[in-house]
Amino acid sequence: MMGKYYHKKTGRSKRKVHHLDKSAVIVSVGDGRASFQMVLPMNEMLFDVAGVIEQTAAELGLGMMKALIDEEVEQITGERYGRHRDRRAIRWGKEYGHVIFAGRKVAMEKPRVRSKEAGREVPLRRWDAFAHPARMEKAVQNKILRRVSCRDYSGAIDDLCDGYGIDKSSVSRQWQAASAKQLAELMERRLDDLNICVILLDGKEFGDTTIITALGVDGGGVKHILGLWPGATENSDVCGSLLDDMIQRGLAVGPQYLFVIDGAKALRKAIKDRFGASALIQRCRIHKQRNIRSYLPKKYHRLLAMKLKAAFGMSEYADALKELTKVRDWLMSISDAAASSLEEGFEELLTVNNLKLPASLKKLFSSTNMIESCYSLVGDLCRNVKRWRGERMAVRWAGTMLLETEKRFYRIKGYREMPMLLAMLKRNVDTKEAVA
Repeated sequence: MMGKYYHKKTGRSKRKVHHLDKSAVIVSVGDGRASFQMVLPMNEMLFDVAGVIEQTAAELGLGMMKALIDEEVEQITGERYGRHRDRRAIRWGKEYGHVIFAGRKVAMEKPRVRSKEAGREVPLRRWDAFAHPARMEKAVQNKILRRVSCRDYSGAIDDLCDGYGIDKSSVSRQWQAASAKQLAELMERRLDDLNICVILLDGKEFGDTTIITALGVDGGGVKHILGLWPGATENSDVCGSLLDDMIQRGLAVGPQYLFVIDGAKALRKAIKDRFGASALIQRCRIHKQRNIRSYLPKKYHRLLAMKLKAAFGMSEYADALKELTKVRDWLMSISDAAASSLEEGFEELLTVNNLKLPASLKKLFSSTNMIESCYSLVGDLCRNVKRWRGERMAVRWAGTMLLETEKRFYRIKGYREMPMLLAMLKRNVDTKEAVA
């Protein structure tokens, strides 16, 4: 394709344009006696045009904000320089301020309006909305939850306009405020209507701080983060504080739950003290196997795993108890410490067998793997943290990341069989009440 352009006076061809393809164009300029050609790259031109369009869109966005703010001022004070007898407020100059735009603070003059009667500043709703700190906190939170570090934030946002408040110190302060709100949301939400039937409890280390987390599963197989508390599972007061907090937020007290714990005695004691001596507790089999293995020479580790798998695989409680007793006898011939470790909480390793749960639920609720799966994602989201600065920071990060993880939860495998678990738990409650 070729286009011709003619000089108005001479009628001679002045410029010819040859379109080679979609990526380039040749432009010929001259009057026949002297001419030259240029190859213009179309892709680069369009790339530059796209950048200009984006910057123009940003300017239009800021202009729209300013226009909306000015419109509100005019609604309150009336038209500038106009005479209005019923005017409620007057313009009172301007001051330096900023709005939040494209993940940064952008300088903008704030118009001031003063009430005629009271003589006080009149707040501008649109300005407050555009400049609200929560908008910056949300922008920072969205980036950090996508694994952008505070020091890299400025390079991760679009360079559409000039702004400030994006250096690592400012971003860190915004993240602290945002994560504190997320933690408060987690620790204040009610648990009354969740219909929780299984509660899993386990601890996770964040630097030098251990966080105990409670994960609940409701009757429909949906997982919920119930709460968290700083401290080790070996401390009964810490474990009790977490349980007390959940009870205060609406968790009913009674024997209608199945508790799955990591095996800490303090955690077991805290549960029994608050939910009764008849509370159903399942010890985590994976934690128990690790503990036993720590007392044995490495050559026995594989054989131990095989024997425990055979015992735990029995469908009937009596058969499983018999096989587990054989494992204990075998351990006594090798290590008294290993045998004592197995004997501690012996029957609580088989609670899911005693409830006659289906195989899918029995496997799922025989360990605290669900919490460890949560923390595998939490650990990935926290990988940019180079130094944990105490308990407060650890709790804020844990709470925020657990809430983010909760959004990605699926229902548990075997959720269709949850009515069977509910029936077993109800039968357990009825039996306890009949005995009482």
